[in-house]
Amino acid sequence: MIIAMTKLRIIGPRARLADALSVLQDLGVLHLAAPTAPEPLEPLQLSPREERERHRLKTALEDIERALAELGIQSVAGAPAQAPTPSELARWVRLAWQVRRSADRLKAKTAALQEERALILKYQHFFSAFKSLLESETRLPSAVSYHVLLKAGDTETIGRLRASLRTVIGDEFQLFAQPLPTGETAVLVIVSGQAAGRVERLLAEARVQEIPVPEAYGGGAASLSDAIPRMIARLGELPADEQRARQEREALARANGDTLRRARLALHDRLAELEALPYSGLTPRAFVLEGWVPAPARTTLESRLASAFGEDLVIDELSQEEWESESAPVVLSNPRLFRPFETLIGLMPLPKYGTIDPTPFVAVFFPAFFGLMLGDVGYGFVLALLGLLLHARSRPGTLLRNVSEIIGPCAVFSIVAGFLYGELFGDLGTRLFGLRPLVFNRAEALIPFLLLAIALGVVHIVLGLCLGMISNLHRHPRQALGSGLSAVMIVLIVLALLAALDILPRRIFTPAVVALLVAFPVLIVLEGVVAPIELLSTVGNILSYARIMALGVASVMLAVVANRMVGAIGSVAVGIVFALLFHLVNFAIALFSPTIHALRLHYVEFFGKFYSPGGVRYEPFGHWTRRAA
Repeated sequence: MIIAMTKLRIIGPRARLADALSVLQDLGVLHLAAPTAPEPLEPLQLSPREERERHRLKTALEDIERALAELGIQSVAGAPAQAPTPSELARWVRLAWQVRRSADRLKAKTAALQEERALILKYQHFFSAFKSLLESETRLPSAVSYHVLLKAGDTETIGRLRASLRTVIGDEFQLFAQPLPTGETAVLVIVSGQAAGRVERLLAEARVQEIPVPEAYGGGAASLSDAIPRMIARLGELPADEQRARQEREALARANGDTLRRARLALHDRLAELEALPYSGLTPRAFVLEGWVPAPARTTLESRLASAFGEDLVIDELSQEEWESESAPVVLSNPRLFRPFETLIGLMPLPKYGTIDPTPFVAVFFPAFFGLMLGDVGYGFVLALLGLLLHARSRPGTLLRNVSEIIGPCAVFSIVAGFLYGELFGDLGTRLFGLRPLVFNRAEALIPFLLLAIALGVVHIVLGLCLGMISNLHRHPRQALGSGLSAVMIVLIVLALLAALDILPRRIFTPAVVALLVAFPVLIVLEGVVAPIELLSTVGNILSYARIMALGVASVMLAVVANRMVGAIGSVAVGIVFALLFHLVNFAIALFSPTIHALRLHYVEFFGKFYSPGGVRYEPFGHWTRRAA
């Protein structure tokens, strides 16, 4: 449901405005709005000094947020703080700058160490290969070595390179090759110092590139044979350097984290107070504040202001006629069982104040539609285990916890529907345990399943039309009557069809048709010439619920196909593996497809009959908090 809101006007001495805002900020229940009172009220404008303070606070807050982010600190700690003095603000700004600079330095250091590790590990595949080959470098006087890495499968290059070397320098070289685990080939060429120039030209003409020596280990002026031992030694030193960098970062967070968190709270609160000032209206002697408060919290607000200011403050309730042109903020309040489904409502714009909160209806119909589409005992139990796992790994109030609590009823409805259909991983329950459907086998009884889906559509759509009538009864009575009459006509159409098919007594057919003929012109008078189109659209919305049957049949058929794989493939073990994989794919499809289509049936077909989006989110003036992600 949407909590009733009360709009209050608070009037007091101009000199007590700051004190009143401080008390209201501590209470955290008043959603401020610009005063609607007539002259001689003037809106309060921030002074140049306050504008400068606001700018400094925003700059300081950005530095503090960046410093906390660099330190990996996201939690909120500490009680609401007093507004910062200029000296405190300057100290916090300096601290934030120093911490951010140190954190940036440690971050850059850690990144450099990680890059160095990655660079060295790029050479690990041919470390061992060259280790044995490099021992041969001293076989030729003043030997010069060339290290080459050939692509995988490029074995012919070795023979051509050997022949070219023999042509250019005779036998004054040694060539060693060794395959690497990557498929590439490491090649070491050792030549005498006198032949080095000719060999370099030969390698350049053959477009054979040497393995480069990293700049940190000498670059082009160094030999890879000299660099490799140093790189191996450095690889052993890197973990200790990375550990020291982490310890420095942790020490920096321990030393400054609490101070920065307190500073963040104080700056946010002071900014909120400055941004609340323009909501005040002023006369030469008084101030006026207006805002909405949830009706249950009004007594608390009045008693707190009375105890703090006595008779200095006057609190008046504005009648709804005075603010009916405005949109009051919306607060959803539902029983604990329904509350997780507010997450699904949050995917849409909030409903307008004074309309209907659809959360209870979504909490009932969404799991039911999901369960009818999934409808398998085995899949339902797997889904329940998934929900329990998410619940155990999430914190209260988080999105993950809400999702886990939505999964619970969906799993229950899936298990119940599975017993009604007689399905456990498709027809596996029937083949192994003799499980029989309690209502019908949906893989065979397509018409009964389709009629069930359409019947649910009728109930859902008629309910939506009735809610539309209730929602518009006071604001748009003509539209409300049109919604109510549309609901009656849908019921009459259903009765006429059932009577024509001899499901109901045939004597109902004629009165139902006559009532339809009478109601149709009345509907046109109420809704205009678009009424026939709207009625046809409503019938189309009902037929759209046939997707429940279509998706349900597709799910069970895929499960049956998975079970048939065990006998269709020669090896039973291979068949079981393929069946499990197919069941896994089917389960993944069965998670997403029913979710998407159940949401569509609500957002498009159901909400379209009564939902009025565009509500203002309730954001009371209070102390800053950060919600857990």
